Amino acid sequence: MLRSKGLDTLETEVEDIDWESTFFLHHLPQTNLYDIPNMSDEYRTAMKDFGKRLENLAEELLDLLCENLGLEKGYLKKVFRGTKGPTFGTKVSNYPPCPNPEMIKGLRAHTDAGGLILLFQDDKVSGLQLLKDGDWVDVPPLKHSIVINLGDQLEVITNGRYKSIMHRVMTQKEGNRMSIASFYNPGSDAEISPAQSLVDKESEYPSFVFDDYMKLYSGVKFQPKEPRFEAMKNAAVTTDVNPVATVETF
Repeated sequence: MLRSKGLDTLETEVEDIDWESTFFLHHLPQTNLYDIPNMSDEYRTAMKDFGKRLENLAEELLDLLCENLGLEKGYLKKVFRGTKGPTFGTKVSNYPPCPNPEMIKGLRAHTDAGGLILLFQDDKVSGLQLLKDGDWVDVPPLKHSIVINLGDQLEVITNGRYKSIMHRVMTQKEGNRMSIASFYNPGSDAEISPAQSLVDKESEYPSFVFDDYMKLYSGVKFQPKEPRFEAMKNAAVTTDVNPVATVETF
């Protein structure tokens, strides 16, 4: 209600907030499914089963990517695993009707930081768009389908053979849009770098630990990915030249 009142007086588009309500469910490495209040047992049971099925599907898709790229089967799963196993979670989103769609996005344009994203769209209300060849293209609602999106980590590991996709969600005056997006990402200590068999000479992509990338991403999510890659490459060079001893603290 407060946002709708504020939108009436604006002359330029809001660029620092999204017209979106969400909650997050963690599946791996540890679940928070039983820690979230006001959730029915039926819903918890359904989401536990949902999460496991999506986890299995994500791993099947990673092996298919390996086959397409000529990588050893299981290569991507091994990279994602690190020493702690992959991270996997689900974002449940609601995009309510917006009185002034031209003034705010449902979700601002960005590429996803992680690995593989499996998205169940609303089967009636549209809004998702992806950037292709400089143009924004609608991704129409499709019942009983999963939209597969690739994140920044897969672009790095595949040395650019696969690209992470810039996408956004547009607001609508009518219709309440729901979406369920599951993110299959590397573990926090996973070492990410281009697969050697996909590098002819020197790769333009950096090598880094996934958690370090996420720390950078959290502050620049809605900015282009290329400066992020460059920053990680520069950070790696600095670390090599000036090694720093690390001390564990508890």
